[in-house]
Amino acid sequence: MASVNKVILVGHLGKDPEVRYLEGNITVCSFPLATSETYTKDGVRMQHTEWHNIVMWRNLGEMAVKYLKKGKLVYIEGRLRTRNYEDREGNRRFVTEIVGESFKLLGRPSDFGQTAKPTSDSGAEDVEKEQEVDFMENDNDTDGLPF
Repeated sequence: MASVNKVILVGHLGKDPEVRYLEGNITVCSFPLATSETYTKDGVRMQHTEWHNIVMWRNLGEMAVKYLKKGKLVYIEGRLRTRNYEDREGNRRFVTEIVGESFKLLGRPSDFGQTAKPTSDSGAEDVEKEQEVDFMENDNDTDGLPF
């Protein structure tokens, strides 16, 4: 039976995406994403925030750097990846990341610099509606990298 490695998150960016370029001018960007859950404990409303390390490659990384900013609400689909490295003291460290495959900007038009337009002669404005903007990884990328 085939396995599935799929992650879906909706959360707020903890800081602006950081971009770097690898050999061959390959773009990689990374940023933290906060997801929160609320629950009641002994009659008191509690909130727990989980932080996720997000990595996006190539064109998707370029789009993330261009459109994502700290505090923005975003929907991300991707997969889990755990990698290891050796720190300066020689200790082996492990990092688990979400490799983004697509994202959607979520929020009101005003979150993207757009304003609501009058809909009647009285000049009354529509209540802002949620808006989504889709970005997907380019499936035709064939540079041979495993990510």
